[in-house]
Amino acid sequence: MIYHLLRLLLKLVSYIPWCILYALSDVLFFLLYHVAGYRRKIVRRNLTESFPEKDLSEIRRIEKQFYHFFSDMMLESCKLASISPEEIRRRMQFKNIEAVNALARQGKNVALYLGHYGNWEWVSSMPLWFDEGVTGAQIYHKLRNKNMERLMLHIRGRMGAVSVDMHKTARYITELVNARQVCVIGFIADQSPRKRESLHFLPFLHHKTPVLVGTEKIIKHYGFEAFYLDVRRVKRGYYEAEFTPLHAEPRSLPDFELTALYFSRLEQAIRRQPELYLWTHNRFKHAERSDT
Repeated sequence: MIYHLLRLLLKLVSYIPWCILYALSDVLFFLLYHVAGYRRKIVRRNLTESFPEKDLSEIRRIEKQFYHFFSDMMLESCKLASISPEEIRRRMQFKNIEAVNALARQGKNVALYLGHYGNWEWVSSMPLWFDEGVTGAQIYHKLRNKNMERLMLHIRGRMGAVSVDMHKTARYITELVNARQVCVIGFIADQSPRKRESLHFLPFLHHKTPVLVGTEKIIKHYGFEAFYLDVRRVKRGYYEAEFTPLHAEPRSLPDFELTALYFSRLEQAIRRQPELYLWTHNRFKHAERSDT
């Protein structure tokens, strides 16, 4: 019952016209930033430590831009409950998709590195751009609230994406490979590992940062092609995401080099449009400050 009520509410919100939706987002920004102060201490600390070269006025400007974007993204994500394939293709465009489809026609699988950057929920529309027969999947972390997880899986699956529990990743990929099913699988790989899992560190935004290396291991084990999805916000409600190769032969790289390439690309994107990163996440809780 609770799930169906939540789904109905989400559907009703998704029908709100864009102009009114963004007016509501402006109100939501005011409430989150000025009234509730939602995670402002974490955001301010993340920004000041990541951009030590910027003065306080510049940090505040980015901070406000982030909360504006964060409010937009939450309401934009609700639109997935009813938006048509034609409209999401106009608003979330994928560039260099021909390179991925060409690999798929050769029977090659692709692993796609993403970050909590831009509207990653809209990336679930990616299968609309693939050749017929290519499976588009995304790895996700199970939510504690079963109703919210069910709702999330519903909206992420409307455009054909398959959501795979991160704990079942190896089994899922093995089944696809054994069935010779060509796939493109997205990995949001910038999460902070648990402290006991913080075994490898890389420089990232002026921090010596613990990183997850599971995506790299999967790519090398299964012989996947490695791409990074470079996302840009063109304007409110419009994004471009470009498939960019990380390395032609990932298996030839030393351990952790592919992961380092990913974090380097992600940092470049963050420095280009810093307000699009998820600064409310306590990403550096197990990291150390670095001068480099």
